[in-house]
Amino acid sequence: QVQLVESGGGWVQAGGSLRLSCAASGSISSINSVGWFRRAPGKAREFVARIFSDNSTNYADSVKGRFTVSMDNAKNTAYLQMNSLKPEDTAVYYCAATKLWVWSYWGQGTQVTVSS
Repeated sequence: QVQLVESGGGWVQAGGSLRLSCAASGSISSINSVGWFRRAPGKAREFVARIFSDNSTNYADSVKGRFTVSMDNAKNTAYLQMNSLKPEDTAVYYCAATKLWVWSYWGQGTQVTVSS
């Protein structure tokens, strides 16, 4: 089993920045990749960003150039640096991890609110 705990959410004005953290514990050697998803009020959960074990990344078009996903293997922690935030980025952000390329583990979520 793997446990994921997010932190770093909060309130910020449009144009500001936040950094989310996702601390992993447990059987982390089974993880292939770590990703970030978000769910805005009244909307479906959507993919935001992902980092693979070889440090390659991919992003949703809506956040490319503004968000950066990274991993500190020594700390077993993934990060999502969010810059130039927009009100439409307001959502609960979830960290997730894949085992055998299936999204198998999820954190509890952290709220990000961007005011205009």
